[in-house]
Amino acid sequence: MTPGIARYRNILDFTLRAMLRRRGKNLLVLTLFTLVIAVFASILLFTRSLRHEAGLVLKEAPEIVVQRMVAGRHDLISAEHVARIASLPGVRGVAPRLWGYYFDPSANATFTLVVPPDGGIGEGKARIGVGVGRSRKLFRGNTLVMRGYDGREHALEIEALIPEESELVSSDLVIVSERDFRSLFSFPSGRATDLAVTVANPREVGTVAGKIAELLPDTRTVTRDDIIATYQALFDWRSGVMGLIFASALISFALFAWDRATGLSAEERRETGILKAIGWETADILLMKFSEGAVIALISFLGGCILAWLHLHFFWGSLFGAFLKGWSTLYPYFRLAPVIDPYNLAVLFMLTVPPYIAAILIPSWRAASMDPDTVMREQ
Repeated sequence: MTPGIARYRNILDFTLRAMLRRRGKNLLVLTLFTLVIAVFASILLFTRSLRHEAGLVLKEAPEIVVQRMVAGRHDLISAEHVARIASLPGVRGVAPRLWGYYFDPSANATFTLVVPPDGGIGEGKARIGVGVGRSRKLFRGNTLVMRGYDGREHALEIEALIPEESELVSSDLVIVSERDFRSLFSFPSGRATDLAVTVANPREVGTVAGKIAELLPDTRTVTRDDIIATYQALFDWRSGVMGLIFASALISFALFAWDRATGLSAEERRETGILKAIGWETADILLMKFSEGAVIALISFLGGCILAWLHLHFFWGSLFGAFLKGWSTLYPYFRLAPVIDPYNLAVLFMLTVPPYIAAILIPSWRAASMDPDTVMREQ
């Protein structure tokens, strides 16, 4: 063993023994530091996982959605627009879409009613999301009764429940036939909620959207990239709000670290003076204090990240999941696969670990630079 390694091993051994002598204070710091990191790591991990999941789901969204606007509000669009849009160069297909919202007083929740584009559901039948089933206590073979806009009650037999794997987007979903949809909402024939446009060349989506807007000035085009960007911005905003709420914990810990930086305790200053008196150099003392800070900071950082992962994987991010998901009533129950972003972890590491180590090294350097006799006489 080289002298340098032996020297550092002896310093590390002394550091660990010194930390055990002050185990109460060190455990308190370790616990607070771990909890602070766990909270912020949970927010970052949950948001990153939601963004990843939303990106995977929205890959199946239409490349362009065309909506008719009246006085700045979304209105029904005529099916006649299908042929006009389909005649544009670069357009591969245009499909009318029927969907809408239905408020259910008995569940105090809003359902999303959708007609499948392939029409693969019979009249008088319905497929529902598990959130709808939970709220109305419905299962396969039961009857879903909804009051239509004509004042009559419409009974739909539950054909199936949508698998839980898709609950992130299907929790409040009710899939019905076109005839049942139009009857329930008194929806006029020859009209659609909007149009889904597919483009032959994905790189020309923006160009085709511009041509549609020029051809139909009373419409609005929304591309898939626009939808993805909106969801990303929404999740970033929600995570920012949660970060501000829990910033008080970080500020409290920062004040504690600053208190550490303003000076050592009487016991630590006396220990530093004794070590200088028996021959320790300033570099040795700084190495000892660096090792002490690094042990606490690294254990806290790793512990906080592990707690954040467990919080998301086993407890579904229950601490703030309801806020970040954004549903008002029909909260979907789903397990997010934790997606680790090295950049976010690096930022969190740089904002927590180096400042804490610096808060320990600064007062230690001041005490180690003084005459040992002076340091011990100050006690």
